Amino acid sequence: MIAETVCSALSAAGLGIAAVTAYRKRFLAAARIAAYALVPVALVMTGIVDWVAGTAFSPTAWAGFGLLGAAWLLFASTRAVERRRGGTRKERRQARAAQRREAAAPEGSAPALGRSTRPAAGPASAPRTNSADDFSDIEAILKKHGI
Repeated sequence: MIAETVCSALSAAGLGIAAVTAYRKRFLAAARIAAYALVPVALVMTGIVDWVAGTAFSPTAWAGFGLLGAAWLLFASTRAVERRRGGTRKERRQARAAQRREAAAPEGSAPALGRSTRPAAGPASAPRTNSADDFSDIEAILKKHGI
């Protein structure tokens, strides 16, 4: 009963503001304000206000919202644990089976071209320790560009 009265008062005030705005020849803004002003009365007439008021003051409804929150927390936490472990039980089982097959035939995953007979290349050049050499490189670059 109070909610309906408040919604009706809000709509009446909004329509009054829309009328003043239309009087000032701002018709587009007035139409928009009137549209917003009609929303509270429309909610009362459809029964949504009664449903919201009944839900807001119902302990059963709040317990239901609490259970929905608990269910969401369970879903989120199980998903986080599943991601840390590496997937579902079926995926973990398949991964273990693949590891067993790899251990049984380790050469099966070797490259087809074989191993390289060349030794690994070392560093291209020894690092310079003299700071004068570093500046000589910079000077050479600057001279190259005519600076």
